[in-house]
Amino acid sequence: MTFKAEYIWIDGTEPTAKLRSKTKIIAGEPAGLDALPIWGFDGSSTNQAEGHSSDRVLKPVFTCPDPIRGGDDILVLCEVLNIDMTPHESNTRAALTEVAEKFAAQEPIFGIEQEYTFFQDGYPLGFPKGGFPAPQGGYYCGVGADEIFGREVVEAHLDNCLAAGLAISGINAEVMPGQWEFQVGPVSPLEVSDHLWVARWLLYRTAEDFGISATLDPKPVKGDWNGAGAHTNFSTKAMRETYEAIITAAESLGEGSKPLDHVKNYGAGIDDRLTGLHETAPWNEYSYGVSNRGASVRIPWQVEKDGKGYIEDRRPNANVDPYVVTRLLVDTCCSALEKAGQV
Repeated sequence: MTFKAEYIWIDGTEPTAKLRSKTKIIAGEPAGLDALPIWGFDGSSTNQAEGHSSDRVLKPVFTCPDPIRGGDDILVLCEVLNIDMTPHESNTRAALTEVAEKFAAQEPIFGIEQEYTFFQDGYPLGFPKGGFPAPQGGYYCGVGADEIFGREVVEAHLDNCLAAGLAISGINAEVMPGQWEFQVGPVSPLEVSDHLWVARWLLYRTAEDFGISATLDPKPVKGDWNGAGAHTNFSTKAMRETYEAIITAAESLGEGSKPLDHVKNYGAGIDDRLTGLHETAPWNEYSYGVSNRGASVRIPWQVEKDGKGYIEDRRPNANVDPYVVTRLLVDTCCSALEKAGQV
């Protein structure tokens, strides 16, 4: 007996990494993550090596059922290692693992809202060729063939994510035609990041069957159109118990160099999207507020009312690396909460 294992990894393309994958045929029956072999690939073709020393290593770190192929076939998310088994410089998961372990006692959890835009024949899905559709207004969470484009792909993607066992928690149409969102979480930092990367791969792969492409470009259409973000909802055990911890976390993100430290790692093209318009705060200013979608960080009204809950960092781009954004939020907020004795 054999089964197919689709090895998926994140390449070294800059400024925004791409997903790569290839299929390994493995003898026997699937026996869990620890039984999966490491594998190699040509790093010189993925911006992860020079041609004269091109071998790189794929180390399985997460596996789930393959909803595309079905049966016993699986998807295998991998970290990229050098041949001495150290993390490759493009391997951002390794750094998150250290920070997540350091602050594990605070029980940080995340929910990430992944926005994306469908394109076909060089145009956003729903845009007339050579022109523009009606202005924003009726598309968000809309219904009807005159306002919604690509729902069949979205539903197929949702079903695939659920069949894979990913922690997907919802979908909705977004503000621009052909623009959608799915949410992953709330789960731990590593889990939300692993699941989001696999959900992205499944998005591209599912849309492929419909002759449609999906992009995480943060500003896919210039002008008076909303960009695409990855709003990141975050809490710790203390934040889920007291409002004081909510304020400590929100204020920690605005201290010293923290706003720029975060924003410069929140995805390429951040200044195109964070303009102060279209439900964003300017990229170079930090603010937080209750129920304020024009702030850098929003405290939901229900959180203020309940006196506990979570915060939403609205700055990350759709093309952000979830391993990076979760690491930064855990490190900054958990350090501040620890210093304040709110753990």
